[in-house]
Amino acid sequence: MKSIPALCLVLALASASGAALASGELAKAKNCTACHSVDKKLIGPAYKAVAAKYANDKESVAKLTKKVREGGVGVWGQIPMPANPQVSAEEAETLVKWVLSQK
Repeated sequence: MKSIPALCLVLALASASGAALASGELAKAKNCTACHSVDKKLIGPAYKAVAAKYANDKESVAKLTKKVREGGVGVWGQIPMPANPQVSAEEAETLVKWVLSQK
């Protein structure tokens, strides 16, 4: 009987890891990784830097989801982030939540 809670924990962790992996794969598929990486600045900021900057912003998911789709400039310097209309609102939200989870 003690193995059931342990199995549930293992399945929950595997599911969470799978979701993170899926979001990372989505970032690759949507070409986010051409300008961003998890832990170092490329053209755009590292995902960890974005997560740190927006850690206490309750509106961050909505703001960043919009920015992914519409683009923007000025928050991280003068290199613009292009609009990504090929990314659906749902995909953008999934990506943003994943980025914000990078600590």
